[in-house]
Amino acid sequence: MTAPIELYYWPTPNGWKISIMLEELGVPYEVKYINIGRGEQFAPEFLKIAPNNRMPAIIDPDGPGREPISVFESGAILQYLGRKFGKFYSSDERTRVQIEEWLFWQVGGLGPMAGQAHHFRGYAPEKIEYGIKRYTNEVNRLYGVMNTRLAERDYLAGDYSIADMACIGWVIPYEKQGQDLNEFPNLKRWFETMMGRPAVIRGTAIGKEERERSNLAEDKEAQKILFNQRAR
Repeated sequence: MTAPIELYYWPTPNGWKISIMLEELGVPYEVKYINIGRGEQFAPEFLKIAPNNRMPAIIDPDGPGREPISVFESGAILQYLGRKFGKFYSSDERTRVQIEEWLFWQVGGLGPMAGQAHHFRGYAPEKIEYGIKRYTNEVNRLYGVMNTRLAERDYLAGDYSIADMACIGWVIPYEKQGQDLNEFPNLKRWFETMMGRPAVIRGTAIGKEERERSNLAEDKEAQKILFNQRAR
C-alpha cells in the first residue's frame, strides 16, 4: 500500500485549499501541523521542502517515477494533485486555461488583498485609516469581479475545480474583511453551495481546535513572529 501524502498545514485560507482538495479526492493523507504562530515554519527540516517558510506544502511518497516529491506553494500543489489524480483540473486546454486564470487570480489578487484587509482591520497595532480603506475597498472590488463571473455559471471555470477550492477560504472570513455578501448575490449563492459540500466542510474543519487555541488576535508574541519579517 502506498504511504499517505504528507500535508504540512495550519488552518488558514491557504491551508484549507489543500485539505479541501485532498478531501475531495478521497486519497490517504497525513496532517503535519506547522504552527505558524510559534515559528515552526522556520525549522530547517521544513525549509527543505518550503524554502519560502510558508505553509502549505506536501510530500508525495509516490511522485513521478514512483519517487518522493515535495511541492510548496498552494497553487502549485493544487495543480500537481489535479494532474496526478485527473480530477478538478480539466485535460481540455480551453477549460484548463480558465481554471488557471482564476487560480492565479486568487493567488495574485484575492488572497494577498484579503490578507492585507485582515491585517489592517484586525492586527495592525495602529488603526491606519488609509490602509483599512484601501484594502477593504480592493476586496470589495474583487468580490464584485467574482459576482459578475458567477452570474451565468455555477462555478468560476464552469465545472467545480481547483479554482473554486483556492478561492473559498478567502471568502469564508468575509466579515473580517468588512464585506457583506448580500451585496453580491451570485457570489453568495456560490459561497453557500461551496459551504454545503461535505469535502469543504471536512477540509475547513481540520485543525479548528488548534486555530482556536492559537488566538492570533490576542497573541502578541505570535504576531511578532508572523508580521514584519525580514530576511534571516
